[in-house]
Amino acid sequence: MIAESRKPIRVAQVLAGMAPGGIETWLVRVLRHIDRQRFQIDFITHPDGPCFYDEEVLLLGSRIIRCPSAKRAWAYGRALSRTFRREGGYDVVHSHLHHYSGFVLRIAARAGVPVRIAHCHSDTSAAQAGAGFLRRLYLNRTKRWIDRYATLGLSVSPAAGAALFSTWNVDPRWRVLYCGIETDAFHATVDKQAFRRNLGLPPDALVIGHVGTFREPKNHVFLVEVAAAVMAREPRAHLLLVSDGPLRPAIESKVRQLGIADRTVFAGQVASTVSFLRGAMDVFVFPSLWEGLPLSVVEAQAAGLPCVISDVVTPDVIVAKAMVERLRLTAPVEQWAQAVLRLLTQTPEAVCRAALIEVESSRFNLQSCVRTLEEIYAQR
Repeated sequence: MIAESRKPIRVAQVLAGMAPGGIETWLVRVLRHIDRQRFQIDFITHPDGPCFYDEEVLLLGSRIIRCPSAKRAWAYGRALSRTFRREGGYDVVHSHLHHYSGFVLRIAARAGVPVRIAHCHSDTSAAQAGAGFLRRLYLNRTKRWIDRYATLGLSVSPAAGAALFSTWNVDPRWRVLYCGIETDAFHATVDKQAFRRNLGLPPDALVIGHVGTFREPKNHVFLVEVAAAVMAREPRAHLLLVSDGPLRPAIESKVRQLGIADRTVFAGQVASTVSFLRGAMDVFVFPSLWEGLPLSVVEAQAAGLPCVISDVVTPDVIVAKAMVERLRLTAPVEQWAQAVLRLLTQTPEAVCRAALIEVESSRFNLQSCVRTLEEIYAQR
């Protein structure tokens, strides 16, 4: 057992970079709470320049090791192999690169790493179904590598796991690990009036909120169309979008086209979304095209926000059932707008107040998640 050694257990987290996305945010939370005397965590990433979470990662005693872009497979493979050799051997390689994890774990196996984990964070079954010939070849090859070289497979939900692991229902190596959230900040006092004033929101605004990187899966185009439909019926309605990403300029243009720019706030990247959830939003709308298990929806429930989410989001994410409505992505904008208005006006306050307790006692408790990871990392 590694756990009996006085030397720390060395873990390499392999991912794209430390930008404020769902995977990265969760890994930073894990790093805050894991026993850092017992576990030495390195982050192997792709970007040449600094990322949002780099400073905190370094302050917490971890290292960031950069490899070339994974798009250059053979250069990346050589660099990753050199990294494993140079570092003198990791006990665990934990890859968060979806199908590409097969390539990573193949290299880790050849380097003699005993614990090799492929972690699935998204249900990409719809995208896989529409893949072209070359893409299918890639998917089949990487899935075979995962099956051969992974000693363990983790998934944020059963649906996501079935999309990545070909033998999901029969192989005991594959299991669900629900990623937890930190709940301490949800108990802090928030001056909602001051917070809204700083964002330029009227004190009586009914704020439709969303947290998510401006990329295709988050479906921002549909989101702002829903917001515009709500605004047409409710003059106090405003839209608050938290995060950043490559599609933000297109969404800013769409907002101007819809004539709702003066009632929309782009908050950009933030260190913590909790204050925005609790201090500014009244309802949370999440019409994603595909997901794994979005922790932002769990956090929205912890903040006491009614949620309208798309039917592609796994029902596993629902903790406070009375606060969440799932709608078909194919449902018309007006139906979504009606659901938003209904939850805004008809969700009992007592239900909203009780939601945090439900989340804290649920499977999304971060401490439980970290304990499970520590047990996994400590096994040879």
